[in-house]
Amino acid sequence: MNILILGSGGREHALAWAVKQNPKTDRLIVAPGNAGIARVADCADIDILDGSAVVSFCVENAIDFVIIGPEAPLAAGVADATRAAGLLTFGPSAEAARLEASKAFTKEVCDACAAPTAAYARFTESAPARAHVQAQGAPIVVKADGLAAGKGVIVAMSVDEALAAIDDMFGGEFGAAGAEVVIEDFMAGEEASFFILTDGVNALPIGTAQDHKRVGEGDTGPNTGGMGAYSPAPVLTPALQQQAMEQIVLPTIREMARRGTPYQGVLYAGLMIDQGQCRLVEYNARFGDPETQVLMMRLGAQALDLLLACAEGRLDQSRVTWAEDHALTVVMAADGYPGAYTKGSAIRGLEALPETSSQMVFHAGTASRDGQILANGGRVLNVTARGASLAEAQTRAYAMVDAIDWPEGFCRRDIGWRAL
Repeated sequence: MNILILGSGGREHALAWAVKQNPKTDRLIVAPGNAGIARVADCADIDILDGSAVVSFCVENAIDFVIIGPEAPLAAGVADATRAAGLLTFGPSAEAARLEASKAFTKEVCDACAAPTAAYARFTESAPARAHVQAQGAPIVVKADGLAAGKGVIVAMSVDEALAAIDDMFGGEFGAAGAEVVIEDFMAGEEASFFILTDGVNALPIGTAQDHKRVGEGDTGPNTGGMGAYSPAPVLTPALQQQAMEQIVLPTIREMARRGTPYQGVLYAGLMIDQGQCRLVEYNARFGDPETQVLMMRLGAQALDLLLACAEGRLDQSRVTWAEDHALTVVMAADGYPGAYTKGSAIRGLEALPETSSQMVFHAGTASRDGQILANGGRVLNVTARGASLAEAQTRAYAMVDAIDWPEGFCRRDIGWRAL
């Protein structure tokens, strides 16, 4: 098969790495890709938010299967365009992707199917939102309704912090994403990620993970797109996974089908676990980043077979084969992230590191120039390793981190601490 993956981050490098291992793959193209992805696939410079441009490229390059990585092209309807052109596609329609693209829509769906989640209110103006926070008190959660690259959620521990978040959102801090704001009750507990493939009717759980959203060790400081992750997540026991499927995931899939907008792709459920029960924090309409890196490290070549079964409506005939091991990824980010950071610093030592089924450096934000790998983003590298235990995976990942020569970068040194 000729396969096109859309995206340019660590998630797409991990997807490309897994897909490339499957003998079904003939030619693999990633658009636009990055310096690490270019080692395993051809890279193409196309506008991945333009459905007609993507379709034209697929026709010209005899693409058999399209895998859409990030949320922005999903929200822009690229999956609708490729499906309409008769292309086998992995990723939900724009209408179904509203489960990520609109926090208010997700709450409405949860209400309709009685999925357990935090109580909420939605606002389109600052004054009533501020009054709501002052009446409710803190801690409280303030969310920009739309897509904000993983940064539009403020867990405010004080009323002043919540009011400042409201002012930022309605003041344009997150652009159009903050035109509507959802304010939720604070949920205590431990958060974990649950990944489910669905063809619109059938559902197949494919793994659990936990990521570290805060920039600082001990989960302190501002939220980021994610500073590291590990899989599996011990906190998501088989019993909790069953509860999540029965009370949250399957009712959501049935409700989306009932509305005439069946959800086809990966449904990433962020769950809050407290006192033996889980509630929905949020849905994402794509694989998480950096959770994909640990999932793909553990899934390997079968990942492509699972994505194909999902796209072709054959999930009821599929099963996942897991190795009894653990994977952990450490994000190396540019100094200053998630605030202002500079691009262009050189990263050395990568060429000496192993690239195997148990140790990989996935590139999240890199470019290649004059034979050098340069930092080209906030989150730059995902240093990933497997081990028989989580402790072994952690030791291997940090040994790789220590071999990388990049003075302008930093990482957390405690990824996996909750489980360990």
